Amino acid sequence: MDWITIISTTLKAAVGVETVLYALAAIGINIQFGYTGLLNFGQAAFMGVAGYGLAVTVVVIGLPFWVGVVVGVVAAAILALLLGIPTLQLRADYLAIVTIAAAEIVRLVFRSVAFKDVFTGSDGHRGFSDGFYALNPYSAGEYGFNLGPVPLFFNHRVLWVLTVGWVLIALCCVLVYLLMKSPWGRVLKAIREDEDAVRSLGKNVFSYKMQSLVLGGVVGSLGGFIYGLAYASIQPDVFGTETTFYAYTMVILGGAARVLGPVLGASIFWVLLVLIYNTLTDAVGAGIITFMDTNQVGAVRWILVGLGLILLLIFRPQGIFGDKREIAIDAR
Repeated sequence: MDWITIISTTLKAAVGVETVLYALAAIGINIQFGYTGLLNFGQAAFMGVAGYGLAVTVVVIGLPFWVGVVVGVVAAAILALLLGIPTLQLRADYLAIVTIAAAEIVRLVFRSVAFKDVFTGSDGHRGFSDGFYALNPYSAGEYGFNLGPVPLFFNHRVLWVLTVGWVLIALCCVLVYLLMKSPWGRVLKAIREDEDAVRSLGKNVFSYKMQSLVLGGVVGSLGGFIYGLAYASIQPDVFGTETTFYAYTMVILGGAARVLGPVLGASIFWVLLVLIYNTLTDAVGAGIITFMDTNQVGAVRWILVGLGLILLLIFRPQGIFGDKREIAIDAR
C-alpha cells in the first residue's frame, strides 16, 4: 500500500477546499442551531443563492466580480428574511419544515427549464471566476513543503482559494467569538434555553431570532462563493439537502456552540472520508481485501463513517469538543 500518498492526500483534505466551504456553512449553522436553537435545514439554499448571485451577475448581466459578491450576500440576507418572517414566531419545527422545503424549491428553480436563459438549468454556470483569479498574488506553479517523505503541495489557483477561504474562516470565528461574548450573544443563548423567560424580560425574541437567521445565512453563503470560485462552475444539484445535513454533522461532530467546533468538525469529517476511501481502495487493489471491489469502496466508506457518527452520538452526543448542555433544544 502506498502510505505516503494516502497520508499526503489525507493531510491536504484537512485544509482543502471541501473543508473550507463546509466549515463556513457549518459556522453559519452553529450561529443558528448551536447558539440560538433554530433548526435551519436549508443552509444549502443560502449557499446556492450566493453562488448563483455571483454567477448570474457576472455572466448574464456582465457586471464586475465584486458586484456579484455583493449581490450574492444580499440575496442570502433576503432569503433569510423571507423564510424567517412567516415562521420565527411559530414553533421551532415549523422553521425546519419551511427551510428544508425552501432549499428544494430554490434548487429546482435553478435547474428549471423555464429559467434556463438565466440559470442555464442543470448545466450550471461557468466563466464567472476570472475576476477572482486576476487578484491571485501567487505566480503559476506549485507551493508547499515536504513533511518528511510526505509531499504537501497545492497549485497556485487552489492555494489562492484556500488562502481566501481560511482568512474568511478566521474572520468568521473571531466575529462569532466576539458576538457570543457580547450582551447580544448572551440573549441568543438565553433564547435557546427558554425563550419565554427572555420574552418576559422585555426582549424582542422574534427580532433576535431573525438577526441570528440572517447572520448565519450570510456566513453560510460564503461557502457557496468558495465552491463556485474553487471549481470555476456552479450547478444546482450541488446544493441538495445532503449538503445541509453534512454541515449539521460537522457541527455536532466538532461540538455545537463552540467557536472552533464547526471548523474542527469539517476537517475531521473530510479527513475520515478521504483516509478511509484511499486506504480501502489501496487495500482492494493490493488484494488485501477480497470481499469487495473498487466500485463498492465509496459506499462502504459512508457506511463506516456513518457507523462512527452513530457511536459518537451514543457515547458522546455533545461532540468531540462540545458540552452536552449546549445541544439541548426546547422545540416549542
